[in-house]
Amino acid sequence: MNIFINALSLIGSLGMFLYGMKIMSDGLEKFAGEKLRSILSAMTKNRFMGILTGIIITAIIQSSSATTVMVVSFVNAGLMTLKQSIGVIMGANIGTTVTAWIISAVGFKIDISAFAIPLLAVGFIFLYSKNSKRKSIGEFIYGFSFLFMGLSFLQNAATELNIGTYVANMLAGITDNSYWVILLFVLIGMIVTCIVQASAATMAITLMLFDMHIPGFGFEQAAALAMGQNIGTTVTAFLASLSANVQARRAAMAHMFFNVFGVVLVLILFYPFCNAVSWFTTDVLRADNNDLFKLSMFHTAFNLFNTLILVGFVDQIEKIVCQLVTRKTDEDEEYRLKFIPTGLFSASEMGLLEARGEISNFAERCNKMFSLVKKIVEVKDKKEFETLFKRIEKYEIITDNMEEEIGKYLGKVSEGKLSVESKLKLQKMLKMISELESIGDACYNIARTVNHKRTKISEDFTQEQIESINIMFGLVQTALNHMVSQTQRGENIKADIATTIANEQAINDYRSLTRNQNTQALTDGKYGYALGSHYMNVISECEKLGDYIINVIQASE
Repeated sequence: MNIFINALSLIGSLGMFLYGMKIMSDGLEKFAGEKLRSILSAMTKNRFMGILTGIIITAIIQSSSATTVMVVSFVNAGLMTLKQSIGVIMGANIGTTVTAWIISAVGFKIDISAFAIPLLAVGFIFLYSKNSKRKSIGEFIYGFSFLFMGLSFLQNAATELNIGTYVANMLAGITDNSYWVILLFVLIGMIVTCIVQASAATMAITLMLFDMHIPGFGFEQAAALAMGQNIGTTVTAFLASLSANVQARRAAMAHMFFNVFGVVLVLILFYPFCNAVSWFTTDVLRADNNDLFKLSMFHTAFNLFNTLILVGFVDQIEKIVCQLVTRKTDEDEEYRLKFIPTGLFSASEMGLLEARGEISNFAERCNKMFSLVKKIVEVKDKKEFETLFKRIEKYEIITDNMEEEIGKYLGKVSEGKLSVESKLKLQKMLKMISELESIGDACYNIARTVNHKRTKISEDFTQEQIESINIMFGLVQTALNHMVSQTQRGENIKADIATTIANEQAINDYRSLTRNQNTQALTDGKYGYALGSHYMNVISECEKLGDYIINVIQASE
């Protein structure tokens, strides 16, 4: 029974460690999410600045997986190029080694819970503040405390379970100097990291085992585990990119290529590399009394070495991943979300960024749908008309599906811990997708009106009616183009409401003009009532389009 309880304690301790890392990262992202995004966007103009940015961001949020998923999100949203992302990913691998150094310095030498629990009292004060920024600081403190409490409990549970003896017995029949053993430990490190989805947690376990001085588990075996973690950690970003666009999948592939190449390269030079790290730690740093420093130094040296080797080949890496992940022929009318992933998605704040990109894509879809509607009025050939009408029907289904899928995604994002500002943004996004779907409905109604006119009455629109419809279409097109540009603007740029109002007013004025002209034409007997009714239905739907367009832009403020 004691073994069962201790096993649960071990799993629970690991869970506390991972949960602490998650809420610490989430708290920091909510506190400085905008700044983090600004830094990632601005400080990646060349590969060296990208590497520095990756180091800084990962060192702060203590998770290379979070940084890489964030980078994939940026590439997915078109805010970062593939080449820029490769530099940040290189830096993230170096930045993640900070966790190992912190654990090496304090993790197993002092009772962490002795100061972690009092730290919760400080976090408690911030956590219940009405100010969203202070509340985010409280979450960060809580996460930091849980992380190290989990680490302390993990050590205690492992000791109670006598993990060292179990591992020693498992390794008893293995030859220490066998190269195949090194490969086995690389594989184990990769598998464990894939399972827990956090290389920092696997590194903490590796440091804990190494600190136990288990027979058969020396520096080389621990180093091999650390290398395996570098491969396993690429899975998180890879899963996040599976349903993203081509560039995002290429960024995730670049991450995997970079880490796998580094592991293969160091495996070729494994024993000389380990000897060099041991010499540097013992003779240069004079840290021979702390074995954990040696393992942390290997972790850092491995990622630095890999970065220094590959930093000059960013262009070549980009070409390789572009060849590995090819762009499929994508019909314009095929329904596929462009920015929002259907698999794993990043933290809530990043989720809003992806949703914003998808809403912009939604606006472009509506604009393309309207371009088809403009053609349908003057089409004479029956077969050509039916083909065009079916395309418009397909677009109407697409707009319905996009509203539903984006709405579902925003619902998932809302389940996370969002700041007050982000909650307001989410509400506005829900309003925008509803209005965009209404634009799709209005476009379809225009096409359906024209189709109804063709099947029910023999009259064609007069030349004057067609000219008036085309003028109205031109006004709506101007408003739609402006709407698309407004959905693509930066978050810190205010919406151009003045132009929006002017466009909407022009549409309203022309609707009033055509209404008067139609009444006069009916009075003069220029055409029948049925034709005039269909004509005004087209004009009225255009006026509704103007209303929906201004609603979208106002909601984007």
